Amino acid sequence: MLTRKQLELLDFIKTRMDKDGVPPSFDEMKDALDLRSKSGIHRLITALEERGFIRRLAHRARALEILKLPEAMEKPGFSLKLIKGDKVNPPREAMPIAGVYAMEIPVMGRIAAGVPIEAISHISHHVAVPGSMLSGNGQHYALEVKGDSMIEAGINDGDIVVIREQITAESGDIVVALVEDAEATLKRFRRRGSMIALEAANPAYETRVFPDHMVKVQGRLVGLIRSY
Repeated sequence: MLTRKQLELLDFIKTRMDKDGVPPSFDEMKDALDLRSKSGIHRLITALEERGFIRRLAHRARALEILKLPEAMEKPGFSLKLIKGDKVNPPREAMPIAGVYAMEIPVMGRIAAGVPIEAISHISHHVAVPGSMLSGNGQHYALEVKGDSMIEAGINDGDIVVIREQITAESGDIVVALVEDAEATLKRFRRRGSMIALEAANPAYETRVFPDHMVKVQGRLVGLIRSY
């Protein structure tokens, strides 16, 4: 079953493609659904693609293909106004969303929480994060976690980690470490004299130790975003 926002987006894409022959842009979709950022559209499109309703065509800008529609949308007289039950009363302790300051930061790709993978340097998309999560005045970026080596630190495969750019770290910090200028990993940083230990938070993974000149700190973990 699709959420109301997913249905709204699918209906908007279909309407535009029926009218103009091409799908709308991310900005047009964001405005049509009254969302604050394009990262919300990215998540909705990903959800629709995972459920088999649309397909993104590689190497083509704004290229979407509708593969199927929900049964309700194929019935004559379909209207989203007829769909009910998607609104619930918020918890009494909930804070109003409008009162929370947020800003977008770039998601630079995936980071290994396991055996290091190639260093990440490209922007895949942007994500909105609460302003309270961004510490200090430095630059911030986000990475998608791949692997389970940091699960005992509460970092799971698929989580988005928010990183503050910095080149130094205190022992015990969870950092993005660049190893031998080629591999990036998310680990707990420990200094042992002239050596650097990169510790996992999972007993299935061994601590890796390198001479300090082989490890460059590229940022420190300051926040985490999880989707359910």
